[in-house]
Amino acid sequence: MSIAAILAPLFVQVVLTFGLFGWMGYHRVTSIRSGAVHPRDIALREPNWPPRVLQVANAAHNQLETPVLFYVLTILAIITKHADLLFVVLAWIFVLVRIAHAYVHVTSNRISLRGPIFGIALLVLMIMWLIFIVRILLGLP
Repeated sequence: MSIAAILAPLFVQVVLTFGLFGWMGYHRVTSIRSGAVHPRDIALREPNWPPRVLQVANAAHNQLETPVLFYVLTILAIITKHADLLFVVLAWIFVLVRIAHAYVHVTSNRISLRGPIFGIALLVLMIMWLIFIVRILLGLP
């Protein structure tokens, strides 16, 4: 597997994260400039933003939670030369499900949909880690 193929899903996840943080920043600046929010009301991270701003911010911050384990695993898989086709396929599944999760988060925000999507991504990531751990501990390729 080429480094580019291994890192491609990671790059997409990074673009998603930066995109959401950029969108969040836009909404926050717009809210302050319009007078909908006063800086003193949010200066200490109080959640006094309008609901739409909180919705996008929550989606952005969510990209700094479980995806961190994905980043670490990708780096470890490259270093240990355990990033094979199965790893890349699972990585793409993880990232595509994370995109779906972010989409639901910033649109309908239906918990009944968002929760299961999150669970699928978490399950895929857990499988990736389990495969990696077993391969490392048993000395498998």
